[in-house]
Amino acid sequence: MVEPTSVFRSPGNLAMEGGRGAPSEVLQEERQCGHGVPPSSEASSVKRSGWGLLFTGVVGGALVAVYAVATPFITPALRKICLPFVPATAKQIENVMKMLRHRRGSLVDIGSGDGRVVTFSQYSNVVVFGVPQMMPQLEKKLEQELEEDARVIACRFPFPHWTPDHVVGAGVDTVWAYDMGTLRGREKRP
Repeated sequence: MVEPTSVFRSPGNLAMEGGRGAPSEVLQEERQCGHGVPPSSEASSVKRSGWGLLFTGVVGGALVAVYAVATPFITPALRKICLPFVPATAKQIENVMKMLRHRRGSLVDIGSGDGRVVTFSQYSNVVVFGVPQMMPQLEKKLEQELEEDARVIACRFPFPHWTPDHVVGAGVDTVWAYDMGTLRGREKRP
């Protein structure tokens, strides 16, 4: 008959007591007393652990891939003003280029962005592909930041309070050009 020990001895406990590991007699005694883990359970546990890691890795990788693919499509919908992706037509680009002919200086195309992160004072030419909901706020920002010689070109939708200096195209290809000097001159007149 095997005497029960006062301290539960497992390979982990023995390792903590100096890293000696458990002698095979102690392990054999523990198994007989029901304290040890049967060898078949140890092997099964290692196999399950390997499958668990593999499963976790596959699920984690799939979630990262879904996040990477979905984020560009979901985040615009979370904005205060939803700005859909609508590509410019060839005719629209041609009309923008007509409005920029003979112009000098730097150019910024804010695409379908709303201009929150752009400092416009460094640009002489601004091209805007926007939506009606964003135009009033952008109009105020441009008016505050642009220099007198700057030109703003709006595509698809005009600015609500400005009178354009030039208009080219029709329908979705319409482009409006606003010269800041002319706009400010109109504002000063009674």
